[in-house]
Amino acid sequence: MHQQHKQLWNDACGHLKETLPNDIFNKWIAVIQCKEISGDRIILVVGNDFYQSWLEEHYLPLIKNALAVVSGRTFELELTVDYNLSSEPAVQEPESARDRVRSILNPKRAPEVKTNLNKNYTFDSFVVGPSNQFAHAASMASAQSPSRAYNPLFIYGGVGLGKTHLMQAIGNFILSKKERGKICYTTSEAFLNEYIEALQTNSLAKFRKKFRTVDALLIDDIHFLAKKERLQEEFFHTFNAIFENHKQIVMTSDRPAGELDGLAPRLVSRFEWGLVVELENPDVETRVAILRKKCEQLDLSIDPDIVFYIAERISSNIRRLEGALIRVASYASLTGQKVDHAKLEYLLRDTLDQEKKLAISIESVQKTVADHYDLRVGDLLGPKRPKNIAWPRQVAMYLSRTMTDQSFPVIGSAFSRNHATVVHACKAVEKEKSRDITLRQTLSLLQQRIGQQTQNADKSIL
Repeated sequence: MHQQHKQLWNDACGHLKETLPNDIFNKWIAVIQCKEISGDRIILVVGNDFYQSWLEEHYLPLIKNALAVVSGRTFELELTVDYNLSSEPAVQEPESARDRVRSILNPKRAPEVKTNLNKNYTFDSFVVGPSNQFAHAASMASAQSPSRAYNPLFIYGGVGLGKTHLMQAIGNFILSKKERGKICYTTSEAFLNEYIEALQTNSLAKFRKKFRTVDALLIDDIHFLAKKERLQEEFFHTFNAIFENHKQIVMTSDRPAGELDGLAPRLVSRFEWGLVVELENPDVETRVAILRKKCEQLDLSIDPDIVFYIAERISSNIRRLEGALIRVASYASLTGQKVDHAKLEYLLRDTLDQEKKLAISIESVQKTVADHYDLRVGDLLGPKRPKNIAWPRQVAMYLSRTMTDQSFPVIGSAFSRNHATVVHACKAVEKEKSRDITLRQTLSLLQQRIGQQTQNADKSIL
């Protein structure tokens, strides 16, 4: 970095050091590195997601003001994460301060290998539960026997459920067992950007060599290819080249391949050649385990009651769950105060409001299932028992049980039945689901539609 730019950042840090208490400065500011200053834009870098989220929420305006004070100019700030970044502070401090900067929030990592994989995404750090057990087992098999177990492996599920974690765990596992393995992890959007750049610079041969001569191609958000015909054509040939070379392909998506609008049938067919697995929302026991694992990784001491509270109240996705834990842990660390229930609700008020907005009702389940099977909601609630009504009714009961927090008696009342009927329906659907892939896909589709309708309803209210 240019010496003048380095001096600007050091001056800003000096101003912040005078403004903030020593322990705050050492913990939150000294760990930031200034990567680039270009015009009125400054790119700052930290070593993990925790620092990024907390600094963005609490300290970026303060940093921006410090830069304005020392320079007389206003800068736009961008805070990024570099997992290879040393945990040493960017500003020179005495040894004792440098030691303090080795915060409990920085998990210890093994020596880094040059790769764009996140080394924290491993199978050991992935919490397994009923909602992800099959996907985890399939990913482990693909990592242990690349291209021989399941090829391609197609992982789908909602936002923040661990798709990227599992995919990168495969890459990290292969690298740990095969030192010369060439692993390429990318997103579909990055694939598109590189393709466009290759077209502009007349370097398609280099682009194709990069992606077609790998031991494993891990590509995130494959649904991004939809309705991009030229990109689909390029990826079609990339897929074929890797597959024919007996190398591993892993893809993630927010939906099953067959439900991606605007995707060429021949690509859909190839995506389903191997194994398709789904990640579902974790149950409360798994959410507790996830939070305990996060506490262990970050060496945090959190009251078990707080962990259970967060797990019970936040169920929409794992990122939001972990974010809530980090917020509470950071508050306790910074203030030294004990977090009681009142303070907990205050700290998590925005997150809990979002969870309430995403709450799914039995009525929304009934309406979505009735629409899907071309029935009226009254048919599901009425006394008629022909198969074309009885089976959709059982599906609606099953989804009401799995997608809401309502008890069997409450669900039974909503369907004008007793709780034993709901228990029987859930067992019947669960049994059929275990052996019928078409039903699994139907249930997944219904879950997505129910979730989307709930979100759309919340937006219309707002």
